[in-house]
Amino acid sequence: MKKGLLTLILALVAAGMVRAQQGDTLVQYTPDFKFRDGIYLNFDMVKTNSPIPKAKLFTSVDYNDKDFFDQVISSEKIYFYDNLGVRQEIEKDNIWGFARNGVLYAKVQGNFNRITFFGSIIHFVADITTQTGYNQYGYYDPYYSPYRSLYSPYYYSPYSSRYYDPYYSGYPYRSPSRTDLKMFMIDFETGKTYEYNLENLELMLMRDPELYEEFVSLRNKNQKKMMFVYLRKFNERNPVLLPAPK
Repeated sequence: MKKGLLTLILALVAAGMVRAQQGDTLVQYTPDFKFRDGIYLNFDMVKTNSPIPKAKLFTSVDYNDKDFFDQVISSEKIYFYDNLGVRQEIEKDNIWGFARNGVLYAKVQGNFNRITFFGSIIHFVADITTQTGYNQYGYYDPYYSPYRSLYSPYYYSPYSSRYYDPYYSGYPYRSPSRTDLKMFMIDFETGKTYEYNLENLELMLMRDPELYEEFVSLRNKNQKKMMFVYLRKFNERNPVLLPAPK
């Protein structure tokens, strides 16, 4: 599906979901808030608390299955009915996330991660996979490329005998990639996701000039120590309003 057409479909579907929720009462977010369970195609659906509910998902998975959403998102495509009763489909990679038991899960690098701190600045942790630069023999190769290795006539894997390298010296195998926990932020106003670092936090704090001036007046080492404290302060001073759970 072409990107432009996909964007149009998502916009129309989201608009229909939002219109269906226009009569909702807005309440201030608190840690006790429960998001409506379902698939969120984009962040606008998070802001309006209007996901595609279980009842509109086209799936063979039992709605009462405790692992319902895990099974639904295990497929590459998700099928659902829009407000006109027309069946739609979307690639799993193109959805924002889902809510289960009132808790949001956001997609990063194809994995869904629990939102642990919600507000004007949302904070969460995700597993991120990166290339290490180590080759299959366990030593650093500045020219390493996973594609070059796979197609090399001397490619060797301890899990396969398809390739033989006569120069293999017995170094322990080390994966060319590694997975680490990284922290992220989402700007509730724009829905954009940022890496949790000093520079990005300062940009968000600028929307509260008084708090921003207080933060930048700290010494640099104290700024890093106090990042989460000021993130919380920003959320307390700039509360989020959301449609009440049903």
